[in-house]
Amino acid sequence: MDVLDLARWQFGITTVYHFLMVPLTIGLAVLVAGVQTAWVRTGDVKYLRMTKFWGKLMLVNFAMGVVTGIVQEFQFGMSWSEYSRFVGDVFGAPLAMEGLVAFFVESTFLGLWIFGWDRLPKRVHLACAWAFSLATVASAYFILAANSWMQHPVGVELVDGRPRLTSIWAVLGNNTALTAVPHAIAGCFAVAGAFLVGIGTWHLCRRESEDQPVWRASVKLGGVVGLVAFAALAVSGDAQGKLMFEQQPMKMAAAEALCHTEQPASFSIFAVGDVSRPDCESVKSITVPALLSFLAHNDFTTEVRGIDQLVAEYRQAYGTNYPVDDRLGELSGKPIDYVPNLPVTYWAFRFMIGFGALSALTGAAVLWFTRKGRVPRSKWLPRLALAGIATPFVGNSFGWIFTEMGRQPFVVAPNPSGVDGVWLFTARGVSGVTVGEVLTSLIALTTVYAVLAGVEFYLIRRYARAGVAGVMPPKDTDDTEPGDKLAFAY
Repeated sequence: MDVLDLARWQFGITTVYHFLMVPLTIGLAVLVAGVQTAWVRTGDVKYLRMTKFWGKLMLVNFAMGVVTGIVQEFQFGMSWSEYSRFVGDVFGAPLAMEGLVAFFVESTFLGLWIFGWDRLPKRVHLACAWAFSLATVASAYFILAANSWMQHPVGVELVDGRPRLTSIWAVLGNNTALTAVPHAIAGCFAVAGAFLVGIGTWHLCRRESEDQPVWRASVKLGGVVGLVAFAALAVSGDAQGKLMFEQQPMKMAAAEALCHTEQPASFSIFAVGDVSRPDCESVKSITVPALLSFLAHNDFTTEVRGIDQLVAEYRQAYGTNYPVDDRLGELSGKPIDYVPNLPVTYWAFRFMIGFGALSALTGAAVLWFTRKGRVPRSKWLPRLALAGIATPFVGNSFGWIFTEMGRQPFVVAPNPSGVDGVWLFTARGVSGVTVGEVLTSLIALTTVYAVLAGVEFYLIRRYARAGVAGVMPPKDTDDTEPGDKLAFAY
């Protein structure tokens, strides 16, 4: 492998690992704030116990997310310094906003929430919960706005070969960001919903206890949230597909392994054969006629360009060969491959949809079997629910893999109607480092992340198995005030 491949592997591993924590934190933070609101409004101790139990798991996950997220920023200087120079004038603003929200608002109000149970009035303490939970959403917005600029550059002018920011509002109001944010946040709620359903069902079916109302309410909340989130994912995903048709047509063609232009274009449900070949001669697909045309442009007759036609267009617009430059390594002067990794993009797109649907089906099944106060005694339901926790995590991960790898060979994709020249090949973005340096950091970071994954799993499993008793004080007798006896067992 060369420096480019190793740098991409390193960023891919750390990004996917970090994003395992992010959606659970965002989704759980909002749900915990909502449950605490129910307790403050009703005084029902069931909601207090839910707040403390799920809040404990959220904090474990939040801590791990912060640790792994810091490495992301280091990599901009470690392995992607040329990319950082190119996007620095644009990324400075949204990343600074995210930093202010993440490290000031989130940390401040999260600290007040953790240590304020026996010190703050109920409603002030609740306001802290909503402050940090909404701050996590705002933080995600700024990050997604920056990422969306890489997918669709806007609000800049080209000065001395580099984009210079002319309008932060254009970046924050980028139509790519306005569709990506609802899709990502819906994915966060799908993760949180499956988390509640899995752990809640396991406790509900395990044995009778005084906390049965807690688990029943958790399962119902998680199931409903998961189903609504899947519907939101479908709607926002459809909007993203229509933008992808306009902004990144090669990504759409790669998602379908659409080698040749079709009008109308069929949607491939499943393919048999070698989808890695751009000619698609050996691929046999099960398709839905004209559906891809509808997904692209809301009608059943739209032409969808295939890979072969798009390659010719890209070569004419962006060149046929890389420049002769020692910094490009083996790619110096070589022909540019404008076709993304077809097996990865094709199957990642289907795994994203498939695992999302499995998550929703699992939630629906659990809601059905626990309806009207039923407590299922079968062994398969809690196992199914626990396994279902993983499905939205996997779906989210494949969604990001598709999003990032589908725009290759660009790290900043060109905007077909934007400022001419504002795009950057991935090969031009890497730092001038050696294979040994990148390989050392890759091995080190992957090893550390593997250890952190073990710690995260151990802590989540430990507190999840302990149930409500593991986070409540020994004597829970006074539920009228958030005082000493109701303090968090942290």
